[in-house]
Amino acid sequence: TTFPSSSTQPLVFHSSSPTLNPPFAKMGGAVSVELQLASKCRPPALFEQDLRKNLPLDASDITDVAQAQKEVSRLRRLGKWMHERRVRLNPPHCFYGFEMPDFSDPGYTSCMAEVFKGPNGQKIWDDLCEQVTSNGVTLDKCIRTGVENKGHPTIKTVGMSAGDEECYTVFADIFDPVIALRHGGYSKDAKHTTDMNVDNIMDIKITDGYVISTRVRTGRNIQGLPFPPSCNYKERLKVEQIATKAFLSLDGELKGDYYPLAGSNTYAAKPNGITHEEEEQLRKDHFLFQEPDSTLLLAGHMERDWPHARGIFCNEAKSFLAWVNEEDCLRLISMEMGSDIKNVFARFARGTNVVEETFKAAGYGFCHSEHLGYILTCPSNLGTGIRASMMVKLPNVGKLENFRDICDKYRLQARGSAGVDSGFTGVFDLSNSERLGKSETELVNIMLVGVQSIINLEKKLEAGEDISGDIPANILSMEEIVELGKKLL
Repeated sequence: TTFPSSSTQPLVFHSSSPTLNPPFAKMGGAVSVELQLASKCRPPALFEQDLRKNLPLDASDITDVAQAQKEVSRLRRLGKWMHERRVRLNPPHCFYGFEMPDFSDPGYTSCMAEVFKGPNGQKIWDDLCEQVTSNGVTLDKCIRTGVENKGHPTIKTVGMSAGDEECYTVFADIFDPVIALRHGGYSKDAKHTTDMNVDNIMDIKITDGYVISTRVRTGRNIQGLPFPPSCNYKERLKVEQIATKAFLSLDGELKGDYYPLAGSNTYAAKPNGITHEEEEQLRKDHFLFQEPDSTLLLAGHMERDWPHARGIFCNEAKSFLAWVNEEDCLRLISMEMGSDIKNVFARFARGTNVVEETFKAAGYGFCHSEHLGYILTCPSNLGTGIRASMMVKLPNVGKLENFRDICDKYRLQARGSAGVDSGFTGVFDLSNSERLGKSETELVNIMLVGVQSIINLEKKLEAGEDISGDIPANILSMEEIVELGKKLL
């Protein structure tokens, strides 16, 4: 156990080292200065309520025996709990003790904070705060992203993530209401549906000249292994070993190669990874994920051991990609320039099926349940895990103050061309905002109807016409989206 030198630093428990290791201790030479600085300067993980109150670590505020006994009792209880429940200490773990974090600040706007602020919040905390999954993941681990990141200025964040598959059952009393908030009232006894038949995608004609590219992506986690926020170095390496063996067995249009990140030394075929220049080009081409230097990803410990055991698989045409060890064990992506969603989806369906069968043949399944569908790190991605999207040029409608509200009416989420926090460029990534409770083809149809409807608004603004009467008054129901889609065929 290491103790901080001041009340502004977290108390962190390590499984071995007696000193506090920097979060980039195992990072390779290609790691950017920005990531190293972000890792150093991330918001402190608060250890119990006393550090929030800046109480002195020399305990000079304790003036009588009763207070001292209470404090010692609390620490003994914490230590006993950690030992007996085999709490995961690798990665380094921070705890909020047994007292619920203070979510009274109005800045806390996530789904998780909303539940804990509610009438049952304290009971949920009391019932769950000492529970631990078989992999040693605690409630503290699951909510850390939402404690350190109060909310987002334009979207309602989830505020929590899962450290392994069991989190959704062990901590169901918090995950279930959060899932209901994020997925339109999805009930705890609902069953997810699936449909990968490309023939069920509507033949909506997308106006030429507006869509730059189309992609469909999803995530997958491997049964029996902790998810990236909670896995240790060896477990992350195991994911890469399983994945690369599966990828290299792909053939036909899916045949390709695996490219470990620059500086990674975990893939024997490319012992130092690709070059830094090659890595940056993959990012410029929108193929590769970014370094985890945001406060959200850092709160999830995504920067640990960077860049080792991370990489990207690309088929020869770079139309089918797989990310290894980003937010989930795998991200599978089908993409191409233009707006041919049926071609993109057909490749996606073939690719995901072949990858899953290859993993099964090697003795590894993907995390899945009848209730939640594919089980991913973030509750927002449960179910299909699918994000079907088009990169669309919207220089006029994208400037409107209510642009994101308009997208909401069509059940879409709008992101900047370089991600959710990027500035205005006139180009937006429009995707389905839902994942759970609707099938893959239903979500693609939602995206298609929404994209063409918003392009129609853009065309009217280009012509100087008023669009106020064309914007739906409320969020469209699935029935209304289907009827609107028929008009766009």
